[in-house]
Amino acid sequence: MFKVETFDPASDTASLAVLHAACFDEAWDAASLHSMLAAPGAFAFHHPDGFVLSRVASDEAEILTLAVTPRARGKGLGRALLSAAIAQAQRCGAKAMFLEVGSDNPAALALYAALGFVNVGSRKGYYRGRDALVLRLSLPADLP
Repeated sequence: MFKVETFDPASDTASLAVLHAACFDEAWDAASLHSMLAAPGAFAFHHPDGFVLSRVASDEAEILTLAVTPRARGKGLGRALLSAAIAQAQRCGAKAMFLEVGSDNPAALALYAALGFVNVGSRKGYYRGRDALVLRLSLPADLP
């Protein structure tokens, strides 16, 4: 089991930017991550090999990004980070959580399905020509 911690939004986001760059071709820089974390309702959980950035607005939550380094994938870190974000969204009063994921990412799709997310739509060309699926999780959710 991975221990994930709340990321202090006042902290330097450079470490998150490094993690994001290790996971995505088009990574978010430290300034962008800092700006997102400063937004009302935003929160993040982190681990040396990954992080999740989320926000709650009214009764809806959104996963903005989930980054898990290649060496840590398939070992439960993504599930631990998502579980922390889901629990926080529930504490904030969210009734549903949404995210977008590449339709060509079977590992992520399997993880989200295992946590109870269901497909509620698609976005054509969302990721520079690659399609995305919009997933929804009703809250409260039974967390593993």
